[in-house]
Amino acid sequence: MLKPQLVHSAAVDRSLAPAVLVTKQFFHGHSLGMVLPHQHQHQHRRQRHAAAGRQSRKAVRLGFVAGNIRAEGANEESRTATVKAVVTVIPPTSGELYEFGIKRGLDDITDLLGKTILLELVSSELNPISRLKKQTVKGYAHKTKKANNQVEYECEMKVDEEFGEVGAIFVENEHHKEMFLKDIILDGLPGGPVTISCSSWVASKFDNPNKRVFFTNKVGLIQTLMACPSNRSSRYRSFLPSETPDGLKRLRENELRLLRGDGQGERKTYDRIYDYDFYNDIGDPDSSPEKKRPVLGGSKKFPYPRRCRTGRPRSKSDPESESRASTIYVPRDEAFSAVKNLTFSAKTVYSALHAVLPSLETALIDTNLPFPYFTAIEDLFGQGFTMPKLPTKGLSDLLPWIVNSVKNAAEDVVRFETPEAMLRDSFFWFSDEEFSRQTLAGINPYTIQLVTEWPMKSKLDPSVYGPPESAITTETIHCQIGGFMSVHEAVRQKKLFVLDYHDLLLPYVSKVRQIKGTTLYGSRTLFFLTPRETLMPIAIELTRPPMDGKPQWKQVFTPAYHSTECWLWRLAKAHVLAHDSGVHELVTHWLRTHCAVEPYIIATNRQLSAMHPIYRLLHPHFRYTMEINALARQVLINAGGIIEISFSPAKYSMELSSMAYDLQWQFNLQALPNDLIHRGMAVEDPTAPHGLRLAIQDYPFANDGLLIWDSLKQWVTDYVNHYYCDSSLVESDDELQSWWSEIRNVGHGDKKYADGWPELKTAGDLIEIITTIAWVSSAHHAAVNFAQYDYGGYFPNRPSIARTNMPVEDPTEQVLNEFRNKPEATLLKCFPTPIQATVVMATLDVLSTHSPDEEYLGEHAEPAWKDDPIVKAAFERFSGRLKEIEGIIDARNEDRDRKNRNGAGIVPYKLMKPFSKPGVTGQGIPYSVSI
Repeated sequence: MLKPQLVHSAAVDRSLAPAVLVTKQFFHGHSLGMVLPHQHQHQHRRQRHAAAGRQSRKAVRLGFVAGNIRAEGANEESRTATVKAVVTVIPPTSGELYEFGIKRGLDDITDLLGKTILLELVSSELNPISRLKKQTVKGYAHKTKKANNQVEYECEMKVDEEFGEVGAIFVENEHHKEMFLKDIILDGLPGGPVTISCSSWVASKFDNPNKRVFFTNKVGLIQTLMACPSNRSSRYRSFLPSETPDGLKRLRENELRLLRGDGQGERKTYDRIYDYDFYNDIGDPDSSPEKKRPVLGGSKKFPYPRRCRTGRPRSKSDPESESRASTIYVPRDEAFSAVKNLTFSAKTVYSALHAVLPSLETALIDTNLPFPYFTAIEDLFGQGFTMPKLPTKGLSDLLPWIVNSVKNAAEDVVRFETPEAMLRDSFFWFSDEEFSRQTLAGINPYTIQLVTEWPMKSKLDPSVYGPPESAITTETIHCQIGGFMSVHEAVRQKKLFVLDYHDLLLPYVSKVRQIKGTTLYGSRTLFFLTPRETLMPIAIELTRPPMDGKPQWKQVFTPAYHSTECWLWRLAKAHVLAHDSGVHELVTHWLRTHCAVEPYIIATNRQLSAMHPIYRLLHPHFRYTMEINALARQVLINAGGIIEISFSPAKYSMELSSMAYDLQWQFNLQALPNDLIHRGMAVEDPTAPHGLRLAIQDYPFANDGLLIWDSLKQWVTDYVNHYYCDSSLVESDDELQSWWSEIRNVGHGDKKYADGWPELKTAGDLIEIITTIAWVSSAHHAAVNFAQYDYGGYFPNRPSIARTNMPVEDPTEQVLNEFRNKPEATLLKCFPTPIQATVVMATLDVLSTHSPDEEYLGEHAEPAWKDDPIVKAAFERFSGRLKEIEGIIDARNEDRDRKNRNGAGIVPYKLMKPFSKPGVTGQGIPYSVSI
């Protein structure tokens, strides 16, 4: 063991006096002067230790720090330490770094010369005399071994004792192709090896001359003079801006400046620039005037959140729109991992086959033909279909991305997997009880709300849309619940609930009905809460506004025993389910998770340094979201995409999403408790679990969701309070304040003056904001996404589109005769066509699938969390609680008194179970909107 070197002062003979050893608690950015003994961690965050004066003497330096102990008044000799850096690179899944070619040959030569990666250690300290940054310590890393689909590069660097703490490392890729850095391990530091987690693409220096910087998770001093291992210490590397070590301040600012870019030019694949733009790339007017779509965002008519700017050229035929391209830029580190890419591609091809094969022969004859019988629908899962011979023309215009997959297929017969709900009960979709239960435990549990006023009325302009009063009268309801109580008593006792899509959909009815093969109504569906805590549907109201010279039409349909009324009720349910499917996909799912989260991601990367504790807390909640959103703009929500060809609003789908954003979206209402209170599904009650008393006690989504919300909030509270011990730290954090301001004023700029934006002044404010963002990214998305195939895979349960009007709306004799003679055929005509159905089924199959590299909430801690013992302990409590919740949910699903999650043929409610295996499982909460 090295001993402390004791030096004698030139002025005083200290041969008989012991050297004074002063312990130093690590505090970044200060390497000089006396340091107070160890104090409580919050005191260290509030105080900055003043640097003491230093006398400059030849061969003498008072107060030199060479570890966590310093020797006062010592005569020093120049010493160095050898630091070994091991860089781990993950090559493409083919196992080779790059393709063959001239550049590959040049890179092989670079490897042979041992100059693959240039590394530069950056000190966290400034030169104490000049106050300028210290020289970096450079070294080239050379390839040493390859194993387990990883390649390691090593480099040794000599570091002088005056270098100080390693705060960051520059990386320059000398290859001609990008490489994916997993991590860098620095060995030879006094506190033991330090792992710098990168998980990032590093562009070739020939593409991007800016060196990449990675900040260390913790600090280890370059220590050469002394230190007993038991005294080795480290300081953890999440810094508020005011705490940034002096040597890293400019580096921190420069890195954020690079990430923001200058807002100019078209983005390159290797760029890491985060900027904002409108949704001006949904249409494709250059290919057809029919595919022109309005710009969403930046206007009062079509407000919308912002997306990531790509800088693509403008459309030739519509200067307001951006031109289309085969790929859409996302910042390089937001792209799918190799494993995710392979899984997603394979799953897409597999599902594409299922979608196209049963439909090709029919689609090429007449895309409007319905399924001839219900047994033909069941054949999608049982008998399967033989692959037809592909035509040479016409098919590429129909679904080119699917056709390309089919051309390479080898199977002769394909079939869909039977959804779990159908496996348990093949008639599940037919029952009114299941129809009601799914409003509480299905894939769209966010729209059911309490009826608080009677009679119900529209808020739309009656001069445009007709009389506002609902056609559901007191007499209508009395016929259904007269044996229980009066209508007014039911309202008073909070027994009436409604799915109200009347005002949202009615303005689009006239527009949508001009499109062949689809129709639309404004709708209300009323439910009664029975003594068993189950919902009973009692009425459906369908409304058409005045149009085409015809007055407003509205009619109420109720459950009945006579065959005619019974089939009309089934048809009305099909329309409501199509409405619910559209609102679920366009509002609850796309708008409130995918779309609303993207501005949070952009602002976080533009305004919060990678060193910032809140950046490190939020980072896992943003994984893959921008990539999946870009893919959605390519094939899902674009003009002529899957949503437009398969859902009732058709070409007006995204306009409808914009309208919902304008009328309904508020930031504070994205928090689960606030959402439940706003919909009348709960009231505040300090004596009740979670501080809320639910209007429906057996509400599986709310019951389980509140467990997750509370656990997530406690984890965020522990984390935030560790870094912000008082409110002044929140208000004085410039990065944090800029982040929140940019989210409100830019990312969601069209709603900046709307209600619901909390102030950011206290740690409590920050906790609520972060918990809301984390909830939306994880549990909210999981609740509305991962059971889509279970419930929508058999599409009669959730048809995505209703194609025909009710037969009693302006009826003709022919329509009425067809309905009376064969009502089943009328229902099949209303349902999606085979190609619409199978495309949606395939899409839901993809969206419901967990990737093998999925990262689940609370499963694994981020490296920066593990390096801080206090944060690590908080995370372990969070993780442990989530494991307990799994058991609680399993027990609830076994409870026979919980009728909405237990019973013959009922799918247990598993969507809030945090963990899952890969595939379609109907459970698992990933950190992020990753699919």
